[in-house]
Amino acid sequence: MLTNIFKKYNLLPVIPIIAVLLIWQLLSISGFIPPYMLPSPLRVTEAFIADFSLLMKHLLYTLTEAMAGLSIAVTTAFVLSILMDSNRYLRQSLTPILLLTQTMPVIAIAPLLILWMGYGFAPKIALVFLTCFFPVTIGLLGAFASADNDALRLLQSMGAKKWQLYRYIKIPQSLPAFFSGLKIAASYSVIGAVVAEWLGGDAGLGVYMIRVRRSYSFDKMFAVIILVSVLSLILIKIVVFAEKKAMPYIRSK
Repeated sequence: MLTNIFKKYNLLPVIPIIAVLLIWQLLSISGFIPPYMLPSPLRVTEAFIADFSLLMKHLLYTLTEAMAGLSIAVTTAFVLSILMDSNRYLRQSLTPILLLTQTMPVIAIAPLLILWMGYGFAPKIALVFLTCFFPVTIGLLGAFASADNDALRLLQSMGAKKWQLYRYIKIPQSLPAFFSGLKIAASYSVIGAVVAEWLGGDAGLGVYMIRVRRSYSFDKMFAVIILVSVLSLILIKIVVFAEKKAMPYIRSK
């Protein structure tokens, strides 16, 4: 009976989450793990409610950084991927640089950005940009390279210009890869902003986490972790919604 209700309302993905919360609660109250090391879900919920207004202020700051960095990253990735796809020499020269940006640890880049740009929005947005730029760019480059050659040759035989090849063939066919990269970038954007705030700043969820860690309020630490995870999931759901609107034929398929 209960299984049918979960299936009817598409709540099956909730079952593992409920199981994890129950195990977490049992471990907390059993004394197997000290409460100060693993606060129970109830304590985490109480901490979240107690600091709700403060968390929302820090959340707004972090979300502004994440959305600004993500928007710049997606725009730059879209333009640069078209330029690299249309120019072989540009692609060969810039690809190693793109790969190099992903080999450098974020935790090492963030202090340098703060040193160069200060403690304001700029270094956080720059770090989010570096985090989100790569998956979107690589996804688009791969999709452009695998576009239907027969369709491209057909348009070229009809006298189509280069921008028309992108307008009618390459960009529409690259949408699945673009949205796949965007889902990854959207989840990384919040994490990148929090990491940047950990290393310097006066507001944001990362700054809040540092403050509660110093006071050993681990229930509030868990509250922020869950909040960041939920926010990342919401951003992914927004991208999925946009994907369905942009590609209704995939949904009907």
